[in-house]
Amino acid sequence: MARVTVEDCIEKVENRFELVLLASHRARLLAAGAPLTVDRDRDKNPVVALREIGDETITADDLKEQLIHSLQKYVEVDEPEAETVPLLSSSPAAAAVAPQSSSDDASVQFDRMSEEDLLRGLENLAPPAETDDEAE
Repeated sequence: MARVTVEDCIEKVENRFELVLLASHRARLLAAGAPLTVDRDRDKNPVVALREIGDETITADDLKEQLIHSLQKYVEVDEPEAETVPLLSSSPAAAAVAPQSSSDDASVQFDRMSEEDLLRGLENLAPPAETDDEAE
């Protein structure tokens, strides 16, 4: 079979530089033992790669994707996000969902104060009196 030329392949891959990248990647795959899609006819791997591209036995898009994957250092994997821990609440529904870890937790009680009560308490607070040591 006659040798393949770049002009034969440029119809399949319009950019010459991209053609060189794809053909060299395919030639490396062939050297690593990838199966041939055309007869070798005593041609070397770069010529076989160009013939495969020219005959369209391997698509340029597939080669381009393989090349990109071979050059990637970090492959992003879609993993499910960690479940968020539900907030503890004083509502009866949340108390039914939250497991009791020990009997000590049940005996703890918290003071409840409205915002108005808190503000009234803060208004009634007097600043601390100065001592003789602080005045000097």
